[in-house]
Amino acid sequence: MTVKSMNINNVLLFSIGPLGSAVLSLITLPIATWFFLPEDIGRLAMLQVIMSFSVLMCGLGLDQAYVREFYEVEENKRASLLKTVSLPGLFIIVGLLAGSFISPWSISKMLFGVNAGSLTFFLLIAIFCAFNIRFLSLVLRMNERGLAFSISQILPKVVFLLFLGVYILFEFESTFKLLVIAQTISVLCVFLLFSFNARRQLCLALRADFDYKKLKMILVYSIPLMGGGVSFWGLTATDKFFLRAFSSFEELGVYSVSMSFAGVGLILQAIFSTIWAPTVYKWSAEKCSTNKVKKVIDSMVVIVVLLWAGVGVFSWMVPLFLPQSFQSVQSILLVAIAYPLLYTLSEATSVGIGVKRKSVYSLIATVVALVVNVIGNYFLVPRHGAAGAGVASALAFFVFFVVKTEVSVRIWLEFERFKMYLFIVLLLVLSVLINILFFSSKEVVIVFLVFFVAAICSYKRQLLVFCSLLKDNMPSALKGRRDG
Repeated sequence: MTVKSMNINNVLLFSIGPLGSAVLSLITLPIATWFFLPEDIGRLAMLQVIMSFSVLMCGLGLDQAYVREFYEVEENKRASLLKTVSLPGLFIIVGLLAGSFISPWSISKMLFGVNAGSLTFFLLIAIFCAFNIRFLSLVLRMNERGLAFSISQILPKVVFLLFLGVYILFEFESTFKLLVIAQTISVLCVFLLFSFNARRQLCLALRADFDYKKLKMILVYSIPLMGGGVSFWGLTATDKFFLRAFSSFEELGVYSVSMSFAGVGLILQAIFSTIWAPTVYKWSAEKCSTNKVKKVIDSMVVIVVLLWAGVGVFSWMVPLFLPQSFQSVQSILLVAIAYPLLYTLSEATSVGIGVKRKSVYSLIATVVALVVNVIGNYFLVPRHGAAGAGVASALAFFVFFVVKTEVSVRIWLEFERFKMYLFIVLLLVLSVLINILFFSSKEVVIVFLVFFVAAICSYKRQLLVFCSLLKDNMPSALKGRRDG
């Protein structure tokens, strides 16, 4: 098997996980809405936010440092590297969890509005498993075990879905505790599977030396990365905290379901991120013509514009899959989709930041967008609830997209942006107005259908280029799969 086909097969294997996870997320939460109350769905969203924040903070950015240093150290020292980067965070998280467990304050009451020691217990187990999953997943990724990595990403969604099926089949009483149990057992299963798949590396790490000197050097690199990670986490989680503080768990539940439907955009992001960065860095190293990059950017603009408009055209179908209490998801989806689509588009338009190794500008863009998100949520959530949170998030990611794009243009590659900004701004304004003012489903469909047709006519040349790119690259991809 050729190197090229191996690379294609690796991409396909590693893509199965993000794609499968996104698809399962797209169907799991809507199913849960028929069995659980909106406020319980909102509490589940808070649980997931706290899990991701705990992993991010306690990891100290050392997970990213592990990826950065993996190929820089000799193969026989990689076990020591794993031990060195994972133990500090493990000690921190065990200490924090122990402190939380014996705390006189009710963690579950503060987070979920429910005073129950069992909920705190399950939360702590879920956080512990999630932290270890993060490092174990990187072991599989760096050792190029794509299938094992992907299966372990899909497994928690499958287990959670199975639990929902059992709850519904045997008519369990629909309580938030059942959701917490399903979430905890799903991450516990993944933790056990990851531990089994990485057992060889874990055994070697246990016997390896802990390198204090290496840790000190790595922390200089990792701590700033953690700062950027916290900023981006804040950008994606601010809306949920404002809904928790200034609205209700019911509105948070509605918003979470809207974001779940918007997960169709995350599928695009998963595919593009897997392929784009390695490809463009290779082109840069080989001094290829920048016209290639411009063609990809044009293609991504077309995809994002048409996908956003298409969501508007078919938004009338969303209420068919949800109970009456979640009907507002239809309009909130139009602003919720802005996060995955604009983030994905920014990956293409801001590639110069990575090429020129100016990552500080990404951090600046994130912080600026975070400030916009906080201000937007502060003013909009108390008045408009979930719709206000969606609007604030959409505006914040628009700012994130524009700042990164303009910086990249100035430090690396200039390209035409007027039409791109025009269509994105029009989509954003339409989506915001639909959430702030009242529009019937029929009016929304007509407006977005007209926009969809106008976009096709305006981007006819770029669509032809995109089809040409697919035609040129599909045969080699299929050949790679056959050779594999």
